[in-house]
Amino acid sequence: MRVVRFTNLASFLFLASDPVAALSEPATLVECANISDDQKRLACFDQIAAGLRASKEDKPVKEVDKGERPVGVSAPALPASDSTARSLLDEHWELERESKRGVLKFRPHRPNYLIATYSTSPNSAPYLPFQRLVSSSATLSHMELAFQLSFKMKLAENALGKPVDLWFGYTQNSFWQAINREASSPFRESNYQPELMAVFPLKFNLLGLHARFINLGLVHQSNGQASTLSRSWNRVYAQLGMEKDDVTLVGRWWRRLKESASEDDNPDIVDYMGRGDLSVTYRWRGQEFSLLTRYNFQTHKGAAQLGWTFPIAGQLKGYVQLFSGYGQSLIDYNHSQKVLGLGILVSY
Repeated sequence: MRVVRFTNLASFLFLASDPVAALSEPATLVECANISDDQKRLACFDQIAAGLRASKEDKPVKEVDKGERPVGVSAPALPASDSTARSLLDEHWELERESKRGVLKFRPHRPNYLIATYSTSPNSAPYLPFQRLVSSSATLSHMELAFQLSFKMKLAENALGKPVDLWFGYTQNSFWQAINREASSPFRESNYQPELMAVFPLKFNLLGLHARFINLGLVHQSNGQASTLSRSWNRVYAQLGMEKDDVTLVGRWWRRLKESASEDDNPDIVDYMGRGDLSVTYRWRGQEFSLLTRYNFQTHKGAAQLGWTFPIAGQLKGYVQLFSGYGQSLIDYNHSQKVLGLGILVSY
């Protein structure tokens, strides 16, 4: 008891010598822990301990057990559920104030991956006029390497004083006939997709799901080719993101911007690519299962892509992709095929 009283006396003398500490309100454990000076930090903890002992002497133990706390002691933080602690849409779009990371910083956009693929029916038709330039017997290989690189950057935060963030995004898909030496191992197709996006956070429930954001965007997509190999289109779109627990659902509707007939390389692209897409993602024990689908109800043409990622090491994950339908790439927008891919994906 003498040791305790001596410690309390030393704490009292120290606080009395510090006018700011003596006149301030009782400190919390967090405030004490943030004090850099060792003696001041110890005296702060002693002050709280003295308050605890005094409270226990004045009140029955049962009252403290009921949840009453001595003055100056913060309530312990309740553990948040996994769905609240880690919202995939919040992490991706920085929707909450606490999630903001500032402007002009590179962030992942769409998945970044490298996979080896096998196609049931490669689309050789667009390349036939150029086949003789390489070899009359050269054909497309069923196997190739495909990769996707994608990033985004916030251009403005809370634009015009409103809770709206402006983003720039860029995605590139490339398909490489790496083992096709007879055709000189060409990059069969590359698609380039820059876009501008305005993201509005939302907070309401719809059909049991939590609506998190709406996104208005302008996107250009082309393959950078000329002559009969050229493919491109421009779209404006609206996108709605919702989630519940480990399920994320993002739906998008787009409208193609008209081009003159002389400049339109693919006037019927909407017949095959549809007027929107739907993405569903489910997370389970470190794995992620995804479905991306689009469909034109008038022409009954569309596509579906299944994805499965699983942990390997850190942010590196294994990735399995199965695609079926039209438009795996722009050059294939009117060609249907089934493609199986296996490789790696970098998560974030």
